[in-house]
Amino acid sequence: MPDRRRWLALVTVSVAVSLIIVDSTIVNVAIPSIVDDLGIDSTQVQWVQESYTLVFASLLLVLGVLADRWGRRRMMMTGVVVFAASSLLAATAPDGTVLVGARLVQGLGGAMILPTTLSIINATFRGRERGIAFAVWGSTIGGMAAVGPLLGGWLTTDYSWRWAFGINIPLGALILVAAALVVTESRADERRGTDGVAALLSVVAFGGLVFGLIEGRSLGWWTTLDDAATWWPWALSPVPVALGVGVVAAALFVRRGLRRARQGRPTLIPLDLFAIASFRNGNVAALVVSLGEFGILLSLPIWLQNVLGYDALATGWILVALAGGSFLASGAAQALTVRYGAVPIVRLGIAAEIVGVVGLGVVARPDSTWVSVVPFLVVYGFGVGLATAQLTGVVLADVPVRVSGAASGTQSTARQVGSALGIAILGTILFTTTAVDLDARLADQGVPEAQRATTVTAVVDSAGGAIAGLEQDPATASVADDARAALTQGTRWSAWAAGGFLLLGLGATLTLGRRSRETTEAPVADDRA
Repeated sequence: MPDRRRWLALVTVSVAVSLIIVDSTIVNVAIPSIVDDLGIDSTQVQWVQESYTLVFASLLLVLGVLADRWGRRRMMMTGVVVFAASSLLAATAPDGTVLVGARLVQGLGGAMILPTTLSIINATFRGRERGIAFAVWGSTIGGMAAVGPLLGGWLTTDYSWRWAFGINIPLGALILVAAALVVTESRADERRGTDGVAALLSVVAFGGLVFGLIEGRSLGWWTTLDDAATWWPWALSPVPVALGVGVVAAALFVRRGLRRARQGRPTLIPLDLFAIASFRNGNVAALVVSLGEFGILLSLPIWLQNVLGYDALATGWILVALAGGSFLASGAAQALTVRYGAVPIVRLGIAAEIVGVVGLGVVARPDSTWVSVVPFLVVYGFGVGLATAQLTGVVLADVPVRVSGAASGTQSTARQVGSALGIAILGTILFTTTAVDLDARLADQGVPEAQRATTVTAVVDSAGGAIAGLEQDPATASVADDARAALTQGTRWSAWAAGGFLLLGLGATLTLGRRSRETTEAPVADDRA
C-alpha cells in the first residue's frame, strides 16, 4: 500500500475506534438526563452501560477470528452499519427497556469494529511504523474517552441526550466512505476454524458474572429480595446461581480449549499465542488495569451533577481535563518509549493513573469545586494516555500477522472483561456504600425505618437524581444534605477501589519484559498475510 494511503487508512480506523469509545463515554454524562426522561432506576443505569459491554466483550474473540477469514475491512464496515442503525434505535427509545436493547445491538457492532481496527494496523504496518500506528490508535482511545463527556454534555444540555446517540449516524456514514476508499482488504491465508460451543460458553460465563455483580444488591446476594420475587420462586437468590453458572461455564471453556488444543483442533482463543511472553503477560495486565480505569467513569459524572450541581455541559468541560492529560501523554509517549522502552512507560502511566484516581477520592467532598478535581483528572488522563497505547503495542508486538485478528480479539476481550467488571464492581461499591451511609445518617437523626428505606431507595434508584427534589422541600432539605454526603462517600470508595485495582495492574506489569521475545519462533511463527 502506498505510504499516503496507508496513513490515511490509519486515520480511518482511528476514527472508527473513536466512534465506539466516544459512545461508551458520552453516555456517562447523559445518564442523569436519561434517568429524568425515561424514569430508569440505578440498576437500569448500570445496564445501560453493561448491556453494551456484555455483548461487546463476549463477541470480540469470535468476531476477531471471523474477520481474519471473512475480511477485516468488510467486518469493520459491517460493524459500523450495525452500530449506526442501533444508535438510531437508542436515540428514539421510548423507555429504558428499548434503550437497553439498543445498547445490546450496539455491543454487536462495536465488537465487529474494535478487533478489526487493531488487526488492520497489524497487517498494514511493520517495524517502527507499527509502533507509531499503535501509539496513534491508543492515544485516540485515551483522548476520545475524555472528549466524549464534553460532546455528550454539550448535546445533552443544548439539545437532548438522544443526540448523544444520534451523532453516531453521520459519523458512521463518513467512516464507511473513507474505509471504502483508503483501507485495503486483508485476510489470513491460513483458514482457522472456530468453536461455536466455546463461544457460547464464553457468553454464558461472562454474562453470569456480570449479571450477578450488577443485580446482587437489588435481587439479593444470597436470599431473594422482593424485586425478584415476582419471577424467581426460590428462596435462594438468582444472583449466586448466575455467578455459579458463570464460574462453571468459564471452567468448561478452559477445559474444552485445552482438550481441543491437544487434539490439534481449532480453539476460540488461539492458546498457542500464550506461549509468547509479551502476549500472555500483557493480557493479564490489560485486564486488571482496565478494571480500575473505566469503572470510575460511571461514578464521576453522577457525583459532579447530582452532588456538586454542575449541568451536563459543565460536567463535560470538567472531564475534558482527561483529554488534556491524554494529549499531553501522546506528545511525550513516543520519545519516552524510544529512550526507556515500552514497559517502563506502561508502568509510569499506571502509576500516574493511581495518583490521579486516589487523589480524586481524597478531594471528593459535598462542597468540592472543579478547581480541586481538574488537576487529578489531568494526571489520571496523562496516565491513561501513556499506558493504553504502549500496553497494546507490548501485547501485540510479537504476534504473527496471520492470527492478528484472533490476537486482537483476545487483547480487546481482556480489556473489555476488565472494564465491564470494573463498571459492575465499582458501580456496586458506589450505590451500596451510598445506601448504607445514607441509612446510617438518617438513623442517627431518628428517622423511622420505613421512611429511611423509602428515602434511600429513591436516592439510590435515581442514581442521586432525587437529591434536587429533596432539597426543594424545606421539610427534607437536611435529608438532601445527608444524601449528598452519602453519594460523595460512595464516590470516594469507588475511586479508592479503582486505585486498588490499578495497583494490582501495576504489579501485573512486573512480569512484562521478561523474555518477551523468547517464543517468537514457536508454533505461531510469522507469515505475511
